[in-house]
Amino acid sequence: MQRPFGAAIFGCDGARLSSDERAFFADANPFGFILFDRNLHSSDQVRALTSDLRDAVGWNAPVFIDQEGGRVQRLRAPLATDWLPPLDHVAQLGPDAEEGMRLRYRIISHELLALGIDANCAPMLDVARPETHPFLRNRCYGSRLEQVVEIGRAVVEGHRQGGVFPVVKHIPGHGLAQMDSHLDLPRIDAPEDMLNATDFAAFRPFADVAMGMTAHLVYSAFGETGPATTSADMIARIRRDIGFSGLLMTDDIGMQALSGTVAERGAAAMEAGCDVILHCNGDLPERVALMQAVGEMPQSSQSRAEAALASRTTPDDVDIDALRAKLAALEQGRGA
Repeated sequence: MQRPFGAAIFGCDGARLSSDERAFFADANPFGFILFDRNLHSSDQVRALTSDLRDAVGWNAPVFIDQEGGRVQRLRAPLATDWLPPLDHVAQLGPDAEEGMRLRYRIISHELLALGIDANCAPMLDVARPETHPFLRNRCYGSRLEQVVEIGRAVVEGHRQGGVFPVVKHIPGHGLAQMDSHLDLPRIDAPEDMLNATDFAAFRPFADVAMGMTAHLVYSAFGETGPATTSADMIARIRRDIGFSGLLMTDDIGMQALSGTVAERGAAAMEAGCDVILHCNGDLPERVALMQAVGEMPQSSQSRAEAALASRTTPDDVDIDALRAKLAALEQGRGA
């Protein structure tokens, strides 16, 4: 029987685990781990680190990364392919964008899995606008709902074909934000009918994806409920109106869109109805405090976590070099 998961996904300090980190992870049993630049030095080192993380908890815990491509790409050459920002790549691919983006994320999945990384925080289903904050805009797939959904499906398929968990984000939609939520709390003043028809609508076709990530935004159309991540009303809307039934993780709990200590933010997100707290940075004492605040997953979250893990896929048998050649042909307008 699976030991209850700690309601957190944690980063770690460096290229190898310290003895204190190892002991903490063994005791906390977090649902998973996430890697950043500080953890990524060489192929052999990354493989050893992902193995050590799983050994610490004693099971095949998912190891996450942000490998969107472009500016938000933790693994870079020579560890992995360098990619254009998604919006630029979509424009380059033109009418072949759907197939090209499926190939892109199939190749990304191959590179991740080879290093022991099996979960990627993509697709990003935020609908771009002219006013979308620059931190987000070129990470989007398009400015039309239909295009975002079409390419998002291809990105999910590329991950699944490559044996990597996709994570849909930022639910219920970040495209109207004109502030960087790493630094400030964006406020969205669009009316409810617009949100339901566009931003929220982008996520409804992905309601059955195993994992999703919240947005740190205030939506004034629903009253002063606070950031979606810590708002019981907004989490209920994600479940009810968008229909998302998978494991719901927060965006990084350390982002300054949220107020209070990290432990207080985590507790508020759990109380609102999030399943697991994503803690990307900070030191070990901060992780300890967060774990004390959030504890083990409640049974409903544990069930969703187990269902997410059960959706793990086996990579299909493909010739990656052939896929790269096919993608290059599409980029040059030589698609079939």
